[in-house]
Amino acid sequence: MQSIFRVLFVWITTNVEAMGYFGIVLMMGIESACIPLPSEIIMPFGGYLVYLHPEKYTIWWMGVAGAVGCVWGSAAAYWAGKYGGRPFVAKYGKYVLVREKDMDKADLWFKRHGDAAIFFSRLIPVVRTFISFPAGISRMHFWRFIIYTFLGSLPWCLGLAWAGKYLGKEWDTKLKAYFHGADTVIVLVILVIIGLYIYHHVKGEKEYQAEKAKQDKVKP
Repeated sequence: MQSIFRVLFVWITTNVEAMGYFGIVLMMGIESACIPLPSEIIMPFGGYLVYLHPEKYTIWWMGVAGAVGCVWGSAAAYWAGKYGGRPFVAKYGKYVLVREKDMDKADLWFKRHGDAAIFFSRLIPVVRTFISFPAGISRMHFWRFIIYTFLGSLPWCLGLAWAGKYLGKEWDTKLKAYFHGADTVIVLVILVIIGLYIYHHVKGEKEYQAEKAKQDKVKP
């Protein structure tokens, strides 16, 4: 696992250093397109470049570049979910306990809470990488999705870039332990939520089938 992380680390930092702001846009776009490149490396390294070359880079533009990258990557994941993910889930979702009525509930939930969900999810590691695909499946209004993606991503990117600049040469060693622990906690929470979903889904299905059996018995 450490060797994979090291390869990613070298690949990200080498390309960002070579391409500057465009490298940040590219890497953050990949991270937001459901491909788990760690923004916890990308943006702090961008901040470190500001520390090294203040005449060439600024924290503000580094943060904006990160947010722009999040927008294009999220848009790609959104369209993939809207035009490819929904038919796929409709056809095969039953094999992973997702039915048509579950998608209808998700559609309604995104209509009611989609703006806040997209905004705040951009501030949560792991979740921020994957939220765009279900937003596309649920057909959230595209331009509202884009606006709240940018607004939520900007403080995240600025904060990480500022941390990288503030820590200077120690940016990688100081941040690595913190984010590794945070990611572990978030993954555990997600697994608990999935477990609860499966439990209640199976329980609800059994109750539905029992009620249906009773109704069939009383039919003449």
